[in-house]
Amino acid sequence: MYVQHTDEVPQTPLTPASSGHEPTTVERGSFCTARCGCGWSGPARRSRDRARTDAAEHSTAS
Repeated sequence: MYVQHTDEVPQTPLTPASSGHEPTTVERGSFCTARCGCGWSGPARRSRDRARTDAAEHSTAS
């Protein structure tokens, strides 16, 4: 699983991978959010590690 780290919110929707779920993390200020091309978005977290865990849980739960 690949998790992307960036300082900006993506301007275009992510395209889903063949499995349908390719979650990434997006940083905005002091918060980090897990997002997926399917439209799912996790809660904003101060802990980047927890946001990565949210992304991993989404990719395995789907």
